[in-house]
Amino acid sequence: MKKSAWLPAVIAPVVVAGAIAAPTLASAANDPIAGTDPTAADVIASVAKSSDAQYSGKLSQTSDLGLPELPAGSGGSSLEGNASDALSLLTSSHTARVYVDGATKQRVQVTQQLAEQDLVRNGSDVWTWDSKAREATHVTLPDHVKESFRDGTMTPADLAKQAIAAIRPSTTVSKPTTTSVAGHDAWQLVLTPKSSDTLVGSVELAVDKQTGLPLRAAVQADGQSEPAVQVGFTSLDYGAPAARLFDFTPPSGAKVTTKDLSDAADHAGSHRGAHGAGDDAPTLTGSGWSTIAELPAGTADQGALGADAQGLLGQLTRAVDGGRAIQTSLVSVYLTDDGRVLAGAVPVSSLVAAAK
Repeated sequence: MKKSAWLPAVIAPVVVAGAIAAPTLASAANDPIAGTDPTAADVIASVAKSSDAQYSGKLSQTSDLGLPELPAGSGGSSLEGNASDALSLLTSSHTARVYVDGATKQRVQVTQQLAEQDLVRNGSDVWTWDSKAREATHVTLPDHVKESFRDGTMTPADLAKQAIAAIRPSTTVSKPTTTSVAGHDAWQLVLTPKSSDTLVGSVELAVDKQTGLPLRAAVQADGQSEPAVQVGFTSLDYGAPAARLFDFTPPSGAKVTTKDLSDAADHAGSHRGAHGAGDDAPTLTGSGWSTIAELPAGTADQGALGADAQGLLGQLTRAVDGGRAIQTSLVSVYLTDDGRVLAGAVPVSSLVAAAK
């Protein structure tokens, strides 16, 4: 599956809460939600115990970031086509089938216009498949990897955990209320940023009362009545999916790329040991929901884009001091003239100020 897959669900949480606070789940209890009147802390703690859940279901994702809807694959070249595909994922709705058997077996299938993209993990083996391009990638995970490998795929659990990571001291959490998602009773929490310098109005989480599995997550932009990004189950059945769903063999004639992340992990570790952090690691400024991530010079080489891609970039961005920028209802991105990229759930003016 392409790294752009389910991009709307990825961008907001990553920018909003990806690395802005220490996760509170580390100290969460694994006991079921106590009683019929739990606290917000009880509900949040219950999410931790859902990592070994077994289930299959259908997810629906909707995005309303204020961008014009674009068709997938409208670019001329491969680069421009990928950019168009990514933008189409930011502007339209998508559905996916999800199969999960604990922390090390997952399958996600996204179907679009008679094409299918799959992400399949079975232990240390991860396959991605794009039926339109007839391309498969096989990744071998390092032994120490324990958590689910998603390659950009985002589920309600991902959104929930990243939002929870920003919970203190930057967020007000509501008292749990009762709701229902895909026929399952759930507790609903509303997380509201305390900062006034953020585009995020609130994050709404629905957590299964019995299992602790996040069933729906919605990120609402400040001043909007409808979610800017929402991912939720429309159907969900608990129980182990068929074992064959986690086996994958690329079709005959497919282009197959093989990657071994064990070597990459060793290289990254030695590189961090010598330099403290990777040269491409983003620099974070600000705190809480107002955090800004900056990638170094050379990250965005606008001169390397083809004519179609440059035209698309010109349509979607506007000229600002020192570069070009786009501000959606939920996130802003600033491309500086010297090739840096700054992003955050903040107004463009905050990014421009941070770049100076």
